Amino acid sequence: MAVHMELSRILIRKTLPYHTIELREVGGERVFAIEIGLNEAAAIERRLTGREARRPQTHELLSSVIDTMGGKTERVVVNDLVQDDQTGQGTFLARLYVRQNGKLLNIDSRPSDAIALGIATNVPIYVEDHVLDKVSKMP
Repeated sequence: MAVHMELSRILIRKTLPYHTIELREVGGERVFAIEIGLNEAAAIERRLTGREARRPQTHELLSSVIDTMGGKTERVVVNDLVQDDQTGQGTFLARLYVRQNGKLLNIDSRPSDAIALGIATNVPIYVEDHVLDKVSKMP
């Protein structure tokens, strides 16, 4: 089952190549943190501070393409965590759900892109229950 989440904070570290966003369960206690790249972090921060980019950035472009093709993004879901047994490192997987001409399209995405798009377009963001369970057990 997917758990509805909302952005609770973003941590941009100017001296590191990765940044962190934290999602918090709507009406609950669970937290989901994920490292993202500078472009996604900057796009999220721009949206939160109300600053517009001079030209469409990747997430604005994707949103525009979806709209132009008659689609509407309905939700974003972080749907899995694939762990490497040797390193203990994990890779999150995500899906965009876009409705076009009455059909629900299920599109593979990097979580950082999906979350940035979700925040940019004000669509709900979800994380699957089993992903939250896996994250809570990680060191």
